[in-house]
Amino acid sequence: MSHPVLQIENLQTHFFTDRGQIPAVDGVTITVNKGEVVGIVGESGCGKSVTSLSVMKLVPNPPGKIVGGSIRFKGEDLVAADEKRMREIRGNEIAMIFQEPMTSLNPVFTIGDQIGEAVRLHTKASKKESKQRAIEMLKKVGIPRAEAIVDEYPHQLSGGMRQRVMIAMAMACDPELLIADEPTTALDVTIQAQILDLMRQCNRESDTAILLITHDLGVVAEMCHRVVVMYAGNVIEEGDVRTILKNPQHPYTVGLLQSLPKLDQSQERLYSIPGNVPIPGSLTVGCRFAPRCDKVTDRCRQEMPELKAVGENHRSRCWIAE
Repeated sequence: MSHPVLQIENLQTHFFTDRGQIPAVDGVTITVNKGEVVGIVGESGCGKSVTSLSVMKLVPNPPGKIVGGSIRFKGEDLVAADEKRMREIRGNEIAMIFQEPMTSLNPVFTIGDQIGEAVRLHTKASKKESKQRAIEMLKKVGIPRAEAIVDEYPHQLSGGMRQRVMIAMAMACDPELLIADEPTTALDVTIQAQILDLMRQCNRESDTAILLITHDLGVVAEMCHRVVVMYAGNVIEEGDVRTILKNPQHPYTVGLLQSLPKLDQSQERLYSIPGNVPIPGSLTVGCRFAPRCDKVTDRCRQEMPELKAVGENHRSRCWIAE
């Protein structure tokens, strides 16, 4: 039986700008169960990161605002929660690993101070205890010389080491949900594999649910149980990883998979989906993917399809798939 840790229902996060109201996230519904790894994939600008920031209530306001829908964490509606309650939850029950660790770590505090701050804030541990916990977490994420590194500053570490520090900080209070926003983007392939192994270890050992945001389908295939494909602020397909990779039903997902290089074939040019992701709010009628779709019909241009079941635990937002 599934135990939902996070339930996002019809989430709408809009930005109020000089150009008017821009719907960055427009009716997204995602569920993450206890101990499950769910991947969100899509091109840049599809609303992946804004969805994750909305869960943490870190969307800058102004100009951004959650204007509709609900975000339930273990049954509690986070949209209605005040800032005091969100501070209790952030870093303690829900933790986040950001894309670029150098901008997420404070350059004037030591590594030990930054990991220890989260521990002291949520567990009322003493300074000595929190430092000990920081050393313990650094060892857990495979950082050598943890006793020395705890007194060093972020600029003294490599990119891979900094990302490990971010994971150590995120896992210091044993959160129930870990949100990872493209945690391996700026890292080389070997470090990337180590970071993913670490996250998998956290998932297995602590039964931590993970919401993994990425545009790398290889990472999704390796890490996730379920995958959600986003396009222009909407969920357009979701299902088990194996089902989506073997039998995609939405033309956009098919295009994403076609654009991956195939090791068993020699290709002069990689496939790419024609056109660009539309500016949020620029398409108000019909399917958002219609201008780029090679299977487009008149109905696609006039009516927005609903996200409907196309198989067991598999849903797609497409008239053709239906």
